[in-house]
Amino acid sequence: MHRVAISSTGLFTPPYVITNEELVASYNQYAELQNAEHASEIAAGTFTALTPSNVEFIEKASGIKRRYVLEKTGVLDPKRMRPNFVKRPDDQISLMAEIGVAAAQDALNCAGKTATDVDFVICASANMQRAYPAMAIEIQTALGIKGFGFDMNVACSSATFGLEMAYNAVKSGASKAVLVVNPEITSAHLAWKDRDCHFIFGDVCTAILVERLEVAPKGAFEILGTHCFTQFSNNIRNNFGFMSHAEDRDVNDRDQLFQQEGRKVFKEVCPLAAEHISAHLAMFGYTPTQTRRFWLHQANINMNQFVTRKLIGRDPTPDEAPIILDEFANTASAGSIIAFHRHHEDIKSGDIGVICSFGAGYSIGSVIVKRT
Repeated sequence: MHRVAISSTGLFTPPYVITNEELVASYNQYAELQNAEHASEIAAGTFTALTPSNVEFIEKASGIKRRYVLEKTGVLDPKRMRPNFVKRPDDQISLMAEIGVAAAQDALNCAGKTATDVDFVICASANMQRAYPAMAIEIQTALGIKGFGFDMNVACSSATFGLEMAYNAVKSGASKAVLVVNPEITSAHLAWKDRDCHFIFGDVCTAILVERLEVAPKGAFEILGTHCFTQFSNNIRNNFGFMSHAEDRDVNDRDQLFQQEGRKVFKEVCPLAAEHISAHLAMFGYTPTQTRRFWLHQANINMNQFVTRKLIGRDPTPDEAPIILDEFANTASAGSIIAFHRHHEDIKSGDIGVICSFGAGYSIGSVIVKRT
């Protein structure tokens, strides 16, 4: 068995930003148009008037102030309210693979490695661009990696579950090095017309290079262990898929996009996540108060504060549990990886940290790391 390390991470950030102010202005124009169109039904009580959104509501509910997106004109068009992507021909690299390659190359560059050092690619994402061929194989080929790859989806825990697969592959000797790539084009499955969630998501891509500790760069993070948990719940759901065509579904049906029962998710997932992290640390003889940093899933600032408070018995400092969702919003599986990518340089040799995700499924994944 081999000792395993996270050698580096990579990040692709989309070129466009949507602020809360822009988003609210667009949504409120949409609401005004809808209310005017359905004025008679509203008066008759057969149509519920749409309530305006506001910046204060968004920031208090989530801690989000802005988000990056791959295309913003379509999202901010009150008569469209979704990205305006152009279909690419089959002989052109897909959008998901394109941003995956960018993040993966960034990770390789940061570690001083090349495609020849890698033999396994996992594309782990909350929503896949297509059923097949796998985006992982497309990314692998574009990078010039010899070996194999596959796609996997565990919603917002896709990155940490991908790390579990990578860790075991390298530990067992089945692979020498693995790239876990997390392209999250969340703008395409967000219900921008829904006041309760129109502000939640942003686009991004992260990548993690996992390899044997003996060939990892100085200062890499050894993976002490990974731990995954799932429990079925309908409280976060997206029903769109290849079956929708066979069911003669309208792609504009509300359940064909992201939907959640936010209060139920908060109440049920947060205690589970805190218990999961605490139990995982105990497997290695550590307590939460001995942990230098928690890189948590970035869905909601109140969720992160709740989880960390349960772990350490007080409100966490930004140093103990850094927040990046104010800038990026919820980026599904990539959130905890962005937090790690942005906030790990100051971790000292011997310090312990936890990367943890939690989300739809329910799914919870944690990775305990130690700075070498």
